[in-house]
Amino acid sequence: MTQSILEMAKELSLALIETGNVPAEDMQDTLQTTHTTLLTLKAQEAFGTTAVPVGTAAPVNWRKSITKHAVACLECGKTFRQLSTHHLKMHGLDSRSYRAKYGIPHTQSLAAETVTARRRKITQETRPWEKTLRYRRAQERDGKAPAEEGRAASEEAKAPAAAAPTTATRGRKSAPKKAARKKSMRG
Repeated sequence: MTQSILEMAKELSLALIETGNVPAEDMQDTLQTTHTTLLTLKAQEAFGTTAVPVGTAAPVNWRKSITKHAVACLECGKTFRQLSTHHLKMHGLDSRSYRAKYGIPHTQSLAAETVTARRRKITQETRPWEKTLRYRRAQERDGKAPAEEGRAASEEAKAPAAAAPTTATRGRKSAPKKAARKKSMRG
């Protein structure tokens, strides 16, 4: 004999009250909550989706957390221009687990739309893939002439290693005064 959802909710609520887990004054709220949960589970069963474990928070619409100028952390509610790994670590998450927890696709940026648009524009202007040796070689193989900058960089790459400076550089250029000071100390 099958029971209706309302009957099941009533029985579950009464059992909670009898065991002392819920005070009798909260019976109506408990009944409504239980009924809603059972309806949700029935709908999920009908559509063949996986059920959300009971006791977890209601699913959050992550799309509302990412706006034009800010992105809100779904853990604490603070807003940022971008959710950094440092901030996510404070919640014990990384970007992959944060996306999994809130159902955010891996292709969705965890930054405000203006930040994402600016990065896209800079990337399209600088075209960093054209500066790679692999790209230039493929262009030369296909008979396409690389850009003038590419040619100059290509010739530098082909130059013998003897022309390269013997001291290791840190990747930053030092100020002219510092360079002059270093030379005077050496000489």
